[in-house]
Amino acid sequence: MTSAKNIRVFIVDDHPMLRERLALLIEKERDMTVCGEADNIRDALDAILATRPTVAIVDITLKGSSGLELVKNLKAQGVDLPILILSMHDESLYADRALRSGARGYISKNEDSETVMAAIRCILSGKVYLSEDHTAKVLDRLTERGGKGGLTGPSVDLLADRELEVFQMIGRGRTTREIAELLHLGSKTVDTYRERIKQKLGLRNAAELYHRATQWVRSEGL
Repeated sequence: MTSAKNIRVFIVDDHPMLRERLALLIEKERDMTVCGEADNIRDALDAILATRPTVAIVDITLKGSSGLELVKNLKAQGVDLPILILSMHDESLYADRALRSGARGYISKNEDSETVMAAIRCILSGKVYLSEDHTAKVLDRLTERGGKGGLTGPSVDLLADRELEVFQMIGRGRTTREIAELLHLGSKTVDTYRERIKQKLGLRNAAELYHRATQWVRSEGL
């Protein structure tokens, strides 16, 4: 058995306490060490390109743009990095998006440390990690046995990743200008996203958009 710390882990999360807990957990492993941390995708992208970690753990909700945007940016730059999404968000909504973005696994922050480490080692072995419950739901959908519940009206599953990000910020009471600043977009671009969201969800005006977004954010505990 070797004691070499040859697995270098990069952590991306906007909560310092969680990063600290993850780092302590990782450093206890005989073959793992933390090579860097970040709380936003710009710093994370630069640091990952500089340090070339073995694996990354990324939260969806970060300062500014979503962690899914980081995954996409890394993929676009040809970085072949196993990424585990660790998040409080609903797995049924975000796990598939995470995998489509290029991540290799999705796990809830509610899981115990043993399960988190198992998920990391799973994606390092080249496999995809999802919870047993979500895997069953995927199989249900493939066999057309699954159904969708939740709020009435068209599902937010219809929204593209960036549209969902804007929708979530609307539900949190962010103005168009605030959303534009946080996502480094122009106000007109945010307005375009708002219009697309209204069309996809069958909403007639800004008031209905705000109401639906607020309802959704509350229902998801975001």
